[in-house]
Amino acid sequence: MQNMPLAERLRPKTLEEYIGQEHILGPGKPLRKALEANLVPSMILWGPPGVGKTTLSLMLAEITKRQFYALSAISSGVKDLREVLSKPSGLFPPILFIDEIHRFNKSQQDTLLAAVERGQVTLIGATTENPSFEVNSALLSRCQVYILEAFGSKELDQLLDRAITQDEQLQKKKFKIVSKKSLFRISGGDGRKLLNLLEMVVTAQFGAEEIIIDDEKVEEVVQKNLARYDKSGEQHYDIISAFIKSMRGSDPNAALYWLARMLVAGEDPNFIARRMLILASEDIGNANPTAMIMANSCMEAMKKIGYPEGRIILSQTVVYLATSPKSNASYMAIDKAIALAEKTSHLPVPLDLRNAPTKLMKEVGYGKDYKYSHSYEGNFAQQNFMPDELKGEKLYEPGANAKEMEIKKKLQAWWADWYKYE
Repeated sequence: MQNMPLAERLRPKTLEEYIGQEHILGPGKPLRKALEANLVPSMILWGPPGVGKTTLSLMLAEITKRQFYALSAISSGVKDLREVLSKPSGLFPPILFIDEIHRFNKSQQDTLLAAVERGQVTLIGATTENPSFEVNSALLSRCQVYILEAFGSKELDQLLDRAITQDEQLQKKKFKIVSKKSLFRISGGDGRKLLNLLEMVVTAQFGAEEIIIDDEKVEEVVQKNLARYDKSGEQHYDIISAFIKSMRGSDPNAALYWLARMLVAGEDPNFIARRMLILASEDIGNANPTAMIMANSCMEAMKKIGYPEGRIILSQTVVYLATSPKSNASYMAIDKAIALAEKTSHLPVPLDLRNAPTKLMKEVGYGKDYKYSHSYEGNFAQQNFMPDELKGEKLYEPGANAKEMEIKKKLQAWWADWYKYE
């Protein structure tokens, strides 16, 4: 007990001890009502780190007297899942808690889906990532999604007070709280981080008659102990920005460095892969169409393989994207098109482009004079596809790279009289 971390020692065991999340656990709220009726649906708990997802799962099992099994998606596979599912259950299906469920691949999620459908287990999945993107739709449709919110100053204050006044080890010490500002700011709404930081501040003042909590002490401890990268904070956005800009700027060395910074800090590899897929279209586009195929393959491979082996695939894709020719022509074109569409959405579709499924539509001119491209030499026939008022409005300007210069030559040959591709 003495060596147990403060966050673990203070883990609440009853709803009355549980801090925060009143929007789902307060009187008359959905999850509270389900608990009072001894009905625990399969669910996904979605929220930032340190807001009580694991604690809530343990409490649900305790309150409803269910067997409780826990697996981590980082270290568990299908074999571990099947081993848990093979265990006998009591009157009610056991609760199977999957931490970081967003890291499970399709095969693992399919195994879970079958167990949930049969009522073999009540699934509680915890995730910091949007389940709409990370959990397959079939499994998601069978789970209730509860969103847990980051702690505000009220909840952090309650947690700090509980630690100082109720923890047996901290009760032995005398505290002087000068300021909580840095303590709360660095915690960033993460209760576990707050307690870890408090414990470090206490340890740093070992032997002192009085533990001082002020901004200076907290900042000093942070500089010595906490990593510079926070998945949910400013460093997260700064480093992913540097990563993307390095690839956009065709520097594979810098891109690999920022990739490594994210990986050693525990960033979700699937998040990194998704951002590379966006870059492949936004910054490379038709200058090298294979880039998007490569990035998409990387994203799919990461879901199947995971980390650490997936780091090699990420590295290969980073180098490929960084060294590819660049073009944002398609990105710029769609933004111009959207801006134009917002101004001209009242314009009708030309009659010759309209579908004519009925006799009346044909009689009033729908589809008349439309030129079917495949009936002409080179599968091309020059005709206006825009509303008449926008005839000749150019939105796509090919980039100055080998692939798009080829596209430009084709456009010049086809549309010399309509669009000015110089």
